[in-house]
Amino acid sequence: MKYLLMLYADEVAGSKISPEDMRGFMQTMYAYQDALTKAGAFVDTAPLTPTTKAKTINLEDGELKVHDGPYAETREQFGGYYIIEAANMDEALKWAAKCPAATWGKIEVRQFANFS
Repeated sequence: MKYLLMLYADEVAGSKISPEDMRGFMQTMYAYQDALTKAGAFVDTAPLTPTTKAKTINLEDGELKVHDGPYAETREQFGGYYIIEAANMDEALKWAAKCPAATWGKIEVRQFANFS
């Protein structure tokens, strides 16, 4: 089964991390991805641009409206994701707990729906 690990963190706090410290954090993320790959659990990952570059759209009275920024104002922002293969939610949660991003933010874990 596929699971989506959504990584949330405070963008403002993240922007204050020194380049040296960020390189260290990224090394731990690369090691995590390597562990997923070696276990056959890695499917995909990607970081997202900051919410300051986001757009939100909706239809109002038949007209498409485009708004700057994310839909919701939150303290933590969705910053990236992993898609993993896991036998069940318990296994997916174990992988999420190993993700270094859990030390500076939150990780939401959701199973891909199967409509077949």
